[in-house]
Amino acid sequence: MARFLFTATYYYMNRDYPLEKIRNFGIIAHIDAGKTTTSERVLFYTGMSHKIGEVHEGATVTDWMDQERERGITITSAAITCFWTKIGEDPLDLAAKTRFNIIDTPGHIDFTAEVQRSMRVLDGAVVVFDGVAGVEPQSETNWRYADDAKVPRLCFINKLDRTGASFERSYKSILERLSKKAIRAQIPIGEEELHEGQIDLLTRTVFSYAGKMGETVTKSNDIPENLKADVEKYRGELIERIVENDEVMMNAYLEGNEPPIDELKRMLRQAIIANEIFPVFCGSALKNRGVQPVLDAVVDYLPSPVDLVPVKGIDPNTEETVERKPSDEEPFCALAFKIQTDPFVGTLTFFRVYSGTLEAGNYIYNSTTGNKERVGRIVRLQADKREEVKKVFAGEIAAAVGLKDTKTSHTLCDEAQPIVLEQIKFPEPVVSVRIEPKTKQDQEKMGLALRKLADEDPTFRVQGDEETNETIISGMGELHLDILVDRMKREFKVEADIGRPQVAYRETIQREADAECKYIKQTGGRGQYGHVKIKIKPLEPIAEDAKVSKNTHREDHFEFINNIKGGVIPQEYIPAVQKGVREAMDRGVVAGFKLVDISVELYDGSFHDVDSSEIAFKIAGSQAFQEASKKANPVLLEPVMRVEIVVPEKFMGDINGHLSSKRGQIEGMEPRGVDMQTVHAKVPLSEMFGYTTTLRSMTEGRGQMTMEFDHYAVVPPNVAEEIKKARG
Repeated sequence: MARFLFTATYYYMNRDYPLEKIRNFGIIAHIDAGKTTTSERVLFYTGMSHKIGEVHEGATVTDWMDQERERGITITSAAITCFWTKIGEDPLDLAAKTRFNIIDTPGHIDFTAEVQRSMRVLDGAVVVFDGVAGVEPQSETNWRYADDAKVPRLCFINKLDRTGASFERSYKSILERLSKKAIRAQIPIGEEELHEGQIDLLTRTVFSYAGKMGETVTKSNDIPENLKADVEKYRGELIERIVENDEVMMNAYLEGNEPPIDELKRMLRQAIIANEIFPVFCGSALKNRGVQPVLDAVVDYLPSPVDLVPVKGIDPNTEETVERKPSDEEPFCALAFKIQTDPFVGTLTFFRVYSGTLEAGNYIYNSTTGNKERVGRIVRLQADKREEVKKVFAGEIAAAVGLKDTKTSHTLCDEAQPIVLEQIKFPEPVVSVRIEPKTKQDQEKMGLALRKLADEDPTFRVQGDEETNETIISGMGELHLDILVDRMKREFKVEADIGRPQVAYRETIQREADAECKYIKQTGGRGQYGHVKIKIKPLEPIAEDAKVSKNTHREDHFEFINNIKGGVIPQEYIPAVQKGVREAMDRGVVAGFKLVDISVELYDGSFHDVDSSEIAFKIAGSQAFQEASKKANPVLLEPVMRVEIVVPEKFMGDINGHLSSKRGQIEGMEPRGVDMQTVHAKVPLSEMFGYTTTLRSMTEGRGQMTMEFDHYAVVPPNVAEEIKKARG
């Protein structure tokens, strides 16, 4: 063990560890699928921990926050670096080791931003499924994030030791709800209390486990008699799926010539990296069966940094597309994907290095802001522990200490050869609460605490209500805000009272309209003059590869087009008009909620040589926008949630009727386990506060619910009137 630790430290300081032997991957799943339990086994089997921490005992390494251990859920993504030697190879052979940079992500929908940003910087993922429940709502969301980021995936059907577990049913749910590209790579030996191990289909290898923690893995070819037919059947399906990616190999296979195992593995790896195949593995992490073969599969099938296409970005000087290859010789390029406040070292900025190297003490260029910052220290992450390193290389994940102005999604690079990488897009908050400090001393500290928490979490917003002088915080759900207020109390020693959760409504328009505003004010001295004509219309989505013209400023939910010709409004006043429009959008026109998804075109106006000013054009832009919005059939929008409810079959009628009374739309039902049914529905968030308690009382405590944001929809007129009255 001492030799291993020395070697690990040596590799942290040098590039003697080849890029081909690095795997950056995440472990993602729906809540309670066994994701953190799987992560703890990984740490134990790789030698990074000498005792397996259990979620139910509050002793896990990756769930290191107090709130995580108390609630038994993952809240923040944890980064871990460890080394793995494949089953049967010499653990003291340094050439046999593969370095894993692992991120364990949350499963609860309220912390979905952690999954989103992790997907952006990882090269692969292990998706964990509950062997009883199969695909669940957050499984679908996480899969969609991985699709968006084009991340290769391995599937691991976990908890096959549980009563009601079914590998085939869970596998079928993956095919039906996630991807037809999934294919069995293993099948289990027994299920529920009879679960013993699994069989690798490609090699016909039987895995069995011994030792107190399943650390001794035995491989054999003694396939149980009752499974031999299934192994040959499913092995044939797997090989057919592999060879169909190569015409020559396919023809040879059809002629009866099965390719060698090494060639099949090579082709399978290529197909997985290309997202053409998602292999499905199985086991029970809690019972210590099946994790080691999945780690072997990570080595065999998930990509190293050199297997992926070079990262692309924009040169801020020329607006041209440029790329960076995963090489230490390329100019430095990294993406900051997470900010974390540490009580001992200050702000930690997590970043993924795509190219080049970075040494502690050097200056880096933030191409997103145009500023330079000095990197005081660089640390390697081991969940809540830090290991200082002098230098990081291409393909690595680390954290910098000392960056003050760098935020999530900012690009860090070489100033001489700048590049701006695509920013990570996060969902808008859907729940708000009013927060009030208990004492004057708390008031002074609360602002600082909220600002630091907002820097860490892109889905957490803080704003002030000008009318009531109150502070409003917004997030992805009640649990999300509850955790943040709890963190404020524990980490920043701020006591605060919070109000009842409120829905984060939005407003939008449904048709085109135009307006003109001539703002003229004489005050005895120099006057004010601003004159604008604008057109507004609902914002239409554009294709990802579509180029936006230089006179168009486009961001999430808003577009501003400058169509001024002949200098009728001087260029220096255009940004003021845009700013006035944005401020008017924030105020709304129906019930005071933020207006979204609007395209604004400034096409005409006039100015005065003496009296025109930025403030005059800002006011003119704001007033013109408000007038146009009122003519464009403005409506209220409300967040609609995707709800999945699991209840005993005898309560189905009551639950469906109750959801319908809450303006819910039932989209489908399916059996789950013994005597249980799953209801899929879309329900407005405003109807779902406190629903968990209601569900339990209606189902004798046996009902379970998961809920996540799906989309914004127009509020029915009668409900909209009630909201307007409540807003005064």
